[in-house]
Amino acid sequence: MVRMTASSGRRVLLAAPRGYCAGVDRAVIAVEKALEQYGAPVYVRHEIVHNKYVVQTLEKKGAVFVERTEEVPPGNIVMFSAHGVAPAVHEEARQGRLATIDATCPLVTKVHKEAVRFAGEDYDILLIGHEGHEEVIGTSGEAPDHIQLVDGPDDVAKVEVRDPSKVVWLSQTTLSVDETMETVDALKEKFPQLISPPSDDICYATQNRQLAVKQMGAEAELVIVVGSRNSSNSKRLVEVAKLAGSREAYLVDFADEIDEAWLEGVSTVGVTSGASVPEVLVEQVLDWLAERGFEDVEIVKAAEESITFSLPKELRRDLREEAAALAAQRGGTGAAGTAGTAGE
Repeated sequence: MVRMTASSGRRVLLAAPRGYCAGVDRAVIAVEKALEQYGAPVYVRHEIVHNKYVVQTLEKKGAVFVERTEEVPPGNIVMFSAHGVAPAVHEEARQGRLATIDATCPLVTKVHKEAVRFAGEDYDILLIGHEGHEEVIGTSGEAPDHIQLVDGPDDVAKVEVRDPSKVVWLSQTTLSVDETMETVDALKEKFPQLISPPSDDICYATQNRQLAVKQMGAEAELVIVVGSRNSSNSKRLVEVAKLAGSREAYLVDFADEIDEAWLEGVSTVGVTSGASVPEVLVEQVLDWLAERGFEDVEIVKAAEESITFSLPKELRRDLREEAAALAAQRGGTGAAGTAGTAGE
């Protein structure tokens, strides 16, 4: 919903596109469908997406978020988050007698497959990304002997490879496009024969949201990005806004985190949201701003998005029965019984 009113001299520039990308939408719906089909609990390894509101909402419905696979009792269902996991985690689930649902974003899966392919061809793989991010951990786990992390341009000086003629770069999907290319340029200067992935690793949604913020940044003295602090793509939007010319840019989970002092001397506020943010949170920010005189809302459209992804294939079979069978295989009848009654 967009509200247009007579101009009061104060206005909001609302980015389009914003909020949920196809991969996030798929992952959130996958948790909801799993709960609907199998009942609670459905365990999820790590946050399904990096958004506090989404995680809290799903917890209330019966999702249980864990940091380690071994926290899930045998005979239960575990879902892997949109950020993806390493092959070792799939093995942990198998050893733990768990039925699995893989909600990895297909665009992240594409990067995993690229890593496997280039490792099979014995390339050194330079993975541009942020150390400790779940997506980076998952991709690195596909070919740990071939991958080294490059966390920005400053990391390039320490990169060493076996054969400068067999080097490829890949990237985390949620990075700043400009910073990533700055890193790539530095790597190419050091390794002139560096090859690029067959197609962009940075996802379409990340690029589109950054483009919209660039377009509004020169006009908006203040940009408010709705998103959680552990969301890489949301944090990048704050950086992009400042680089585009906005005087200030802030990241907030909820409207009540906005400081009224930020509005001093401001006539134009830009509003956007990260790719894991539901629209209800943006609406709350718009309501908060309207109450303070920022009622004139203009759309800044950078791109049209129509991409959708099908739900994980595992949702098309009876995973509770499969989980109980797995538990029973090794004498885990107690856990299987728990799994069998969980949906009742």
